[in-house]
Amino acid sequence: MTERTPGFSTLAIHAGAQPDPTTGARATPIYQTTSFVFDDVDHAASLFGLQAFGNIYTRIGNPTCAVLEERVAALEGGTAGLAVASGHAAQVLVMHALMTPGDEFVASKKLYGGSINQFNHSFKNFGWNVVWADPDDIGSFERAITPKTKAIFIESIANPGGVITDIEAIGNIARRAGVPLIVDNTLATPYLCRPIEHGADVVIHSLTKFLGGHGNSIGGMIVDAGTFNWSREGRYPMLSEPRPEYQGIVLHETFGNFAFAIACRVLGLRDLGPALSPFNAFLILTGIETLSLRMQKHCDNAKAVAEWLAANKHVAWVSYPGLAGDRYHNLARKYCPKGAGAVFTFGLKGGYEAGVKLVSNVKLFSHLANIGDTRSLIIHPASTTHRQLSDAQKVQAGAGPDVVRLSIGIEDKDDIIADLEQALAA
Repeated sequence: MTERTPGFSTLAIHAGAQPDPTTGARATPIYQTTSFVFDDVDHAASLFGLQAFGNIYTRIGNPTCAVLEERVAALEGGTAGLAVASGHAAQVLVMHALMTPGDEFVASKKLYGGSINQFNHSFKNFGWNVVWADPDDIGSFERAITPKTKAIFIESIANPGGVITDIEAIGNIARRAGVPLIVDNTLATPYLCRPIEHGADVVIHSLTKFLGGHGNSIGGMIVDAGTFNWSREGRYPMLSEPRPEYQGIVLHETFGNFAFAIACRVLGLRDLGPALSPFNAFLILTGIETLSLRMQKHCDNAKAVAEWLAANKHVAWVSYPGLAGDRYHNLARKYCPKGAGAVFTFGLKGGYEAGVKLVSNVKLFSHLANIGDTRSLIIHPASTTHRQLSDAQKVQAGAGPDVVRLSIGIEDKDDIIADLEQALAA
């Protein structure tokens, strides 16, 4: 008899977790400690030398965080995960393992405004250079690749426009170029889309959003797909060359298909330090247990709201791939068959001023800079999250002056629609 593979909802509750062996506690305990006692000197030496797995210091690893790492990796179909302080921290650690000063990576123009800012400005302090490509012109990714290119970065569902990216097509370009494809899967979550199945080599998340789901914890995740040959042509020396900090260990040779996750932990997290707190890991784990239930409700509500807005006289356009006439509808059916997500944008006929007034008039919606909460959220990106971008960059990112972004919650859909109706009328 073959062993049964657990379903998604089962993994969301059980993956990585066992009853606590000391107390029998069923919920994963919060190991709120900085450090862990060694058995003896030899045990300590083996841990520090990467010759044994175990806990040393919570900046590097923690048992509560370890359950979270294993759970998200299982949901994504990866080989290993690394939990960190935020989605932005995850992006820094991923690039730290791949890039050296003067290197380049190709990124989709349709990204979260904070990522665009991080790539354009903060990463330059490390000597890492971004080259932008247009996901509506797949060939632009291939044209952007040079001998200095070390990775391609995209979002599965782009924030804020809800744009579905053709992961498989861009993954094929990455493979021809011999570089890894990194996919930010925050808006889709593995419930809607599993990028590794479509060619992703690394998946990242802002755990702050739908995975945690309750707007109470900041966190990030890196998932190693275990699919990339890091020793190819010596292009990734952090993984393919002997590490002097660890007695000459070659990480890819030693750890194989989870070497990238190890590199991010022992070379990045160890020294840069953006560790996730065990308490936040506990809260995010609790949120993940209901992920499948919440995401389906999010998607069902979002589709109903998008359909209502598309028929409203104050609305100029709606960008939601779940709508049959949307330009990304076919990609949504391919990559996100259970639903097109909960985040989308629409444009008001009154432009910038109308957008500002709308977010001032809502009552059920919360006007704030987050997505993926149980509550319905609203923001006018041009005046808030994307304000630091030029007008041209705002338009490219799907955050033009008339754009309003919604993150649809799991309230009753009639109440969500009623709040938008009264706010638009006002």
